Amino acid sequence: MNRSYEVEYCNLELRFDRRQIQNLIRELIQEGYSLYWHESEHQFLVSVRTGRKLLKLRFLRVLGRYKMIGNYLVKDEKLAQWIEKLINDSRGHAVVKRFQERQVLRIENIMFGEIIRLVEVSGMEHRIIFQKRPQVTVEEMVQAFKSNRAELRAGVLRLEIDYELASLHEAVENGWQDKIEESKEKLMGMRTEMLQLEL
Repeated sequence: MNRSYEVEYCNLELRFDRRQIQNLIRELIQEGYSLYWHESEHQFLVSVRTGRKLLKLRFLRVLGRYKMIGNYLVKDEKLAQWIEKLINDSRGHAVVKRFQERQVLRIENIMFGEIIRLVEVSGMEHRIIFQKRPQVTVEEMVQAFKSNRAELRAGVLRLEIDYELASLHEAVENGWQDKIEESKEKLMGMRTEMLQLEL
């Protein structure tokens, strides 16, 4: 294991069904990781041992499926590659921070499994290396208006807002300023999405 290797996955959001989680556990065992898992009414927790550390992967149950959420700091290169494959394969979302000697080198914003923004960090300076422009065709807009997915998404979004409000409440009670700001930012994005869905 490379001791200086460090990647942080922030605002991770990946969606799975139960069979896919079982396959993920099987893959990790085949890769030689020691792990255990626990399931409750609300979540499925997979704890992976990496050296002396224990990385807890949380899968929140949402409408009969599972959503892997949270922030994860990974110092195991092989496990980080496995998580990045998950993000890509499940067309997930994340903000990936790559470190070297405890300094952030790069920040990647990933949506639907694709890098949409890549920022290089040097001390206090940030330089945008790549930024993808949104490309929505007229045909895609017509399909979106005809689709009933907006109603389905609105239902899921309400649950996500409830969960984020609970996270914000916990952060406020514990005085976690970073988490408070992060939750407020997420809720603002969700509010905007909800307003768009209700138009």
